[in-house]
Amino acid sequence: MTRAVVATAYGDPDVLSVTDVQLDPPGPGEVLLEVRAAGINPVDWKTYSGGRSSDPAKLPLRLGFEAAGVVLALGPDVDTVAVGDEVIALRISGAYADQVVVPATALVPKPASLPWAEAAGLMLAGATAVHALTAVGLEAGETVLVHGGAGGVGLMLVQLAKLRGAAVVATASERNFPLLRRFGAEPVTYGDGLADRVRAAAPQGVDAAVDAVGTDEAVDVSLELVGDVQRIASIAAFGRGDTGIRLLGGGPGADPGTELRDAARPELARQAGAGDLVVVVDRAYALAEVAEAHRHSKDGHASGKVVLVP
Repeated sequence: MTRAVVATAYGDPDVLSVTDVQLDPPGPGEVLLEVRAAGINPVDWKTYSGGRSSDPAKLPLRLGFEAAGVVLALGPDVDTVAVGDEVIALRISGAYADQVVVPATALVPKPASLPWAEAAGLMLAGATAVHALTAVGLEAGETVLVHGGAGGVGLMLVQLAKLRGAAVVATASERNFPLLRRFGAEPVTYGDGLADRVRAAAPQGVDAAVDAVGTDEAVDVSLELVGDVQRIASIAAFGRGDTGIRLLGGGPGADPGTELRDAARPELARQAGAGDLVVVVDRAYALAEVAEAHRHSKDGHASGKVVLVP
């Protein structure tokens, strides 16, 4: 048995609870992972909100796609990791738990220099950012507009774009301007007049745009400023595919980029371990505080990642 978070119904974060669940031993190609921290992502709360599915047959729902922890046991035919290894896991199922059984292929080594909470918040946001910047073809010397620059994915987009040698203009609330400047972005506030503020911040023009918030404003301003619609990508505005922009991730009609994201994991771990890529953890919550953690994540005011620490 292990403690795990489950959604017992569809709805708001109050449907989440911590309960004891049966844990089967790892099978072929699997390992048992002791979870030291688990990352919270928008897809988690969208899973139980009822917006995607409200099939009662799927309840109770286990949550969590990424974690960092220690390998406790190996299933048959696993030779890529050893008991005691510190690892980062993505993409898995049921990461909100004390222990979880995961595919060995989902694991990459955790750098010793990377704390648990940061490790747990690295991979999903980082791989999403790599996918987006690759999709828009961002190159050194170009300028990219990032919508939602202070969120978990946004901060990865800013840093990875800078590592590619690009200039970054990023939308955010004013309280997050110092954070964005810390990572080399030029921050601008969203709202009326956004296109003009971006033009002032990037008089050389904008070559590409990535939307991490999903608002009509983000899409419309990107279309106004970027000459090539194929150099605009969104990970959230799945209802705007008719504009010709690239839709990425798990939404309807989107490119999941599974192979590209999987291939990005070792380099993301290396960059984070070397200090070239920083995972900003906004808040860490105990497993029993999962409902509060999700309310904080959903209100849109987190600067960086929200994580659970069992």
